[in-house]
Amino acid sequence: MGKFSKIEPSYISRDGCRLVWEEIDEDDSDVVVLNKEELDSLTEILAKNSTGKVELEDQFSTILINTDIIQFRLKDSKMLEAKTNAMTKAILEFKNVPHVPKPIKIYPKEFLPSIQIDKEDSDKEQLEAVLKAKTKSGISETDLFKILSARRSTRNFDSSKTIEQWQVDKILAAADTAPTAGNFQGFEVFYVKNKEVKRRLVEAANNQPYVNAPVVLVFCMDPARVKMNFRPEILAKFSLQDATLAAAYSQLAASALGLSSIWIGMINETKVKQILQTELRPSSILGIGYPQKNRPPKSRRNLKDLVRVIE
Repeated sequence: MGKFSKIEPSYISRDGCRLVWEEIDEDDSDVVVLNKEELDSLTEILAKNSTGKVELEDQFSTILINTDIIQFRLKDSKMLEAKTNAMTKAILEFKNVPHVPKPIKIYPKEFLPSIQIDKEDSDKEQLEAVLKAKTKSGISETDLFKILSARRSTRNFDSSKTIEQWQVDKILAAADTAPTAGNFQGFEVFYVKNKEVKRRLVEAANNQPYVNAPVVLVFCMDPARVKMNFRPEILAKFSLQDATLAAAYSQLAASALGLSSIWIGMINETKVKQILQTELRPSSILGIGYPQKNRPPKSRRNLKDLVRVIE
């Protein structure tokens, strides 16, 4: 599949346009021609940072605008794709439409697990209740080594399958059980549900589209929680380790529940902090969902090449 390259005036319509995809061979390309009405409809959706659908005049072809990808499903059964942010920029510049990203208003909500315990010592008992609750899918979570061997990173999630509240409960509870320096838990997890925030996180993560997953967790360092008598740089190191271990535990919990995940470490920390409206430094983003296709784990190096024994 070619890569969206440029937008240029239409040869047949003064008010339309040509969208061009370049193939590997420079002499080969794919072109979609839009008339004025089609271009105006597409521009209106993109200018609002929204999602939607544009039907083309042949009555068979459609343009599906999602937060991360725009799909052109054409009459000849061919499908072309373009990153939403790239095409938005190109089309709005072509139409001379000012593109000012709308501000995000974040109203943090308390996370309420599906299991509630009304007791004085509820924190510990609720965590245990969430972890010990039986799954509703019949998946066995008991064989840790099977889970370890089957875990696989996924970049294509099945958006048609819904992740239920109890599954998120278990994943977050697993993060809460991770070992931390002095047991001070020097990290915080941002559970991102807002679609616009997810879209912007894609941009803050080097435009990796799979950041926009069904469940998005951002793990941040919080060294202020680590009440130990060490230099600030040591406390920052502890909190980074805490956040990393918590994310790893979440990955394993997701795998145990039949889900898959992708660890995102290439992020613009400043942008992520601005998007989440926090002063906490992010360490990683975890995208979680059902994989479009179950694949076997990739081969690893032999243990004899991994381990050095010091006697």
